[in-house]
Amino acid sequence: MKSTAVLLSLAASAAAFAPAPSNSRASVAVQETKADLQALAKDLNPVLGFYDPLNLAEASFWGTTNEETIGFLRHSEIKHGRIAMFAFVGYIVHANGIKFPWAMQMDGTPFPSETNPPALWDAISNDAKWQIFSLIAFLEFWSELSTPEHKHYMRGGKPGDFPDFVSGPNGIPHPVPFNYYDPFKLSKNKSAESKARGLKAEINNGRLAMIGILGFLTEQTTPGSVPLLSGIVKPYAGEVMAPFNENYLGMPFGL
Repeated sequence: MKSTAVLLSLAASAAAFAPAPSNSRASVAVQETKADLQALAKDLNPVLGFYDPLNLAEASFWGTTNEETIGFLRHSEIKHGRIAMFAFVGYIVHANGIKFPWAMQMDGTPFPSETNPPALWDAISNDAKWQIFSLIAFLEFWSELSTPEHKHYMRGGKPGDFPDFVSGPNGIPHPVPFNYYDPFKLSKNKSAESKARGLKAEINNGRLAMIGILGFLTEQTTPGSVPLLSGIVKPYAGEVMAPFNENYLGMPFGL
């Protein structure tokens, strides 16, 4: 199980950072340009505007075009913003001692009562951690799929768009009653303008969430580094990367 999870994680990581396959560079639709980013930046934050100190808007990664690179960067920002929003809310929930009332494991083991979120992560078993990593690996793999019905974000598709679980790219091989981001189809009747506003709000909220969760963790690991959080969050001296400190790939071979 652990070896499988590691292999899935490695495969998903490779898919995430490798250019999407293409039969012809000439067939690639323009995804974004620097001018598009400048216009988007004004809509997202008229005060700050376009901010690109590293000049990434003119970069070309791994032999791809500038438009493909911008598509990759935009998708990456949206995805990490979504993860950060989950993390920020989850941090607050755990810090307030809120947990599921049922058992965490089949043997009746309850959820830990720890209210320090990183320490709570340390308290759960490695088997539980690898189940989480396996799910993440699958979602990462699924998000990289590309078909004629669902274009890859580096090949003219929409950054942040996640393939449909029910109908696409080719449907999941067993019945799945809900989709990932809109399980109850709440956006089905929204106007195009309303959807556009929601997507812009998502980007801004994701950026704030990334700053917020990093602020929490920075203050925990380096007390006093974020004065506004001093005394609010608990110090943490553990090792969140502990699951990767062991050679799980080599264990079946006695390595």
